Amino acid sequence: MKTNPIKRIFAALAAGAVFAAAFTSCEKWLEEESFDFTQPDDIEDSDAGATQWLIGTYSKLGDNLFNSNTFPMVWIYDEDYLTGPDWAFGNIGAGNFQNNGYINGMWEGLYNLIHRCNYAAYEVGRMQHVDDRLRTAIYGEMKFLKAWSYFQLVRAFGPVPLRKESISETGDRNVPRSSVGEVYAYIIELLEDAQTECYKNTDKDFVQGRVSAGTAAGLLAKVYATIASGAMPEGTRIWVRGGKPWSGEGTDKAYTDPQKIEYRKQRLAGYEEFDPQTYWELAYKKAGQVMSGEYGAYELVPYDRLWKRSERYNGEYMWNYDGFASDKRYCEYFSYHICGIENSSGLIADGMWYGGRDHWYKMVESKDLRVAEGIRHRWQRTWDLTFAQYYPNTQEWNRKVENKEPPFDDGLSYACPQFDTYYLAYPTKYADRTDRTVQEGDSFWPLLRYADVVLIYAEAYAEAVGTTDGKALAALNDVRNRSGATPRELGGQGGIGDLVDFRSSVLEERAIEFLCEGDRRWDLIRWGIYVDVMNAIGGNDEIGIYKGRQQKHTLFPIPSSEMDANASITENNPGWN
Repeated sequence: MKTNPIKRIFAALAAGAVFAAAFTSCEKWLEEESFDFTQPDDIEDSDAGATQWLIGTYSKLGDNLFNSNTFPMVWIYDEDYLTGPDWAFGNIGAGNFQNNGYINGMWEGLYNLIHRCNYAAYEVGRMQHVDDRLRTAIYGEMKFLKAWSYFQLVRAFGPVPLRKESISETGDRNVPRSSVGEVYAYIIELLEDAQTECYKNTDKDFVQGRVSAGTAAGLLAKVYATIASGAMPEGTRIWVRGGKPWSGEGTDKAYTDPQKIEYRKQRLAGYEEFDPQTYWELAYKKAGQVMSGEYGAYELVPYDRLWKRSERYNGEYMWNYDGFASDKRYCEYFSYHICGIENSSGLIADGMWYGGRDHWYKMVESKDLRVAEGIRHRWQRTWDLTFAQYYPNTQEWNRKVENKEPPFDDGLSYACPQFDTYYLAYPTKYADRTDRTVQEGDSFWPLLRYADVVLIYAEAYAEAVGTTDGKALAALNDVRNRSGATPRELGGQGGIGDLVDFRSSVLEERAIEFLCEGDRRWDLIRWGIYVDVMNAIGGNDEIGIYKGRQQKHTLFPIPSSEMDANASITENNPGWN
């Protein structure tokens, strides 16, 4: 190297530079100085050199996954409560998964990240002058990144190849698929190591924005809960609010209220070997350890702080993808798609395509801040200069418009069109960006939130221990209280009755809390009700997105590129070629 970029990256980190800026700068220096990550002699044998290998590994999250639009879009197109125009939802939204660029990109991007972790760990292991505690923490973070990647893969594709060493080391491209049980065993092994090897977020050497011990423990709780729910017996009962989006035809066509529909679980293939009660117990105990502070300091922050960009490293967020403004390699585009970009007058100039369906909105109390403030109720697009739109078409909001209550007192005409792409519950979660006029944003996407851990505790404790002592209910209500929702009660008129009621209420709370965060599809699949819930919509949703599904849709097809290159994989997932 002509100069030593390592010193510069650590000067930036020491000055408190954020994670996204750190790895973006690293990649820029590599380009400036013709630096090649594949040449180990180019990286000095030092603490700084070891950390540079780690940051180069993190960079693959942006370079291969989020910047390519693969994530988070592949997570949100296929679910019951989200919708948007058919040209945007495309093949995934319609259930056409074969040879899909997003799905192929998910497979390839995650395996690229796994490869980089394996190779970087190998190179760090060869170094002689690295502090032992730092080396351990670096290993822990790389183990977490591999575990996270395999968790996405096993949920999406079922049995997948386990590549425990990089292809650069083994030279072996042909690796057979491991069973679901084998993949989860490896994920658990990696996370058990990572939760002790990584720094806690309270340690003096912890770098803000990176994976912590709490991140690993929180994900481990989620893995346990996924296994437990996936292994629940065939026929387990659970209800979901949904059904057909409208009644009548023509001028008599009207939106319906979501109906409480009970489903019977279909057991997931590959989960038969697991004992659900064992994993429910592991899940609630691990979530409880995170909540008690054993792995660091976390909290449910007040709602008015929750989605501010300045708060993206507070105690709620256990791990984020953090976009880097106007940098085409490490920016993010999801905020443009979900929240839109604006002109200098604040009008929506482009984007803002995806939103919650009418049934989703109607599940939530109007006073709940997740709809009162978390949903856009008024907007104006640049091509509609004399009138604006509002949502929803209810007595409450119609009265505000008719009475010209703020913000409807600006002299504009207002319309609430129905049965088209403008009639959506547009979330505001990702609207806080440095520059709202450009597509290349710097919003953040929560990959793991503390609220997720709290709801995992509520769900798992109820299944493992029961609901009568109030601990599971208290955890559920902690999340509801934060947004001003009416607390749930056990028994009585309108209260939670039996365990079926409780598990269904937690699933519903997750749907409300994590709208547009990429969890809903996986929640439906792990409970074995995905196909039935989607089909209960009756074909198309309110604005014409086809939601009909078959059993084959519970797994994505393995990309043809992998089938062609890996001779050890001879069959695709059932129903796909």
